[in-house]
Amino acid sequence: MGVDGIGVFASVAGEGHEQVVFGHDPVSGLRTIIAIHSTALGPALGGTRFFPYPTEEEALTDVLRLARGMTLKAAAAGLDLGGGKAVIIGDPAKDKTERLLRAYGRIVDSLHGRYITAEDVGTTSADMELIRRETRWVVGIPVAEGGSGDPSPMTARGLVAAMRAVARHLWGADDLTGRRVAVKGVGKVGYNLVRLLVEARAEVIVADVSEAAARRASEDFGAKMVSNDDILFVDCDILAPCALGGDLNPDTIPRLSCRAVVGSANNQLRNDSDADLLADRGILYAPDFVVNAGGLINVYEELRGYSRTRALHRVDSIYGATARILETADREGVNPHRAALLIAERRIDEIGDLRRFRRNGEDR
Repeated sequence: MGVDGIGVFASVAGEGHEQVVFGHDPVSGLRTIIAIHSTALGPALGGTRFFPYPTEEEALTDVLRLARGMTLKAAAAGLDLGGGKAVIIGDPAKDKTERLLRAYGRIVDSLHGRYITAEDVGTTSADMELIRRETRWVVGIPVAEGGSGDPSPMTARGLVAAMRAVARHLWGADDLTGRRVAVKGVGKVGYNLVRLLVEARAEVIVADVSEAAARRASEDFGAKMVSNDDILFVDCDILAPCALGGDLNPDTIPRLSCRAVVGSANNQLRNDSDADLLADRGILYAPDFVVNAGGLINVYEELRGYSRTRALHRVDSIYGATARILETADREGVNPHRAALLIAERRIDEIGDLRRFRRNGEDR
């Protein structure tokens, strides 16, 4: 299998991934790919995305990009975690079964803690509980089972904290009252984000590929609804991409009418160079892997014995993390995306090197 004619090993090596595992269970029809990008700072943690990829090549491309993003996210958030991701190829509405999820759990367990999974697009905290029957290397399990539950509300909370930091940077005050925010994608994270923004007295515009989902958010919170094709280009203060990645690219960036971008979607930039296009247009881009770290921070706390108070405090620190990156970008004369990359890569280089001093056989 290759990606755009490039062999699998070349694809993996090109982004510095450590390991890629392909798993299959013929009984349930499970087809999964687990990508471990880095374990320099700790075990690779990342969610399991259940999605009907048209081809296996597209699934591989996506999981490699997502795994790298998790490495950057954990490093920028100051967590002792590496980055990984998993995808299950299929339609979760039709293909998800107990057998499939438990077979997937067996594959996760075979990695002996190098990869820790959690929920993502197409999976839930209830799914994580089924997976946990086969492996202890899973977080985001239901609150009733001693876990932290659905991380989406925490991701949304972190986004609002980041928006406040952006507002202070651009307009001198972190109050979102009256700010016009366009939210693309009102699934688990986007829906919670709309609720928080309305509570903060922002003016909210919503859209989703599912018209029913957009209508629900509109009716529940009084948000204005536009088509999914138009949402990226509405006149607004802040654009919040909260669906899948790749929305910011040479085709869309010239047509944006926002002052800033702060969203939860992973890999919002089609390529790193798209950050320069945004900067050239005077649009402040708050790096996705910094501002959407609330869910990761929340499930990370499960590894230490979950405390909601501690998790809330740490998620709120995304305000300060975002502000520091914007200040670093201004000071060093680079765009915020590049500044965030520098901060994350610097931490990996400085702290990851300590892992050569093994404490015991379990220390990876």
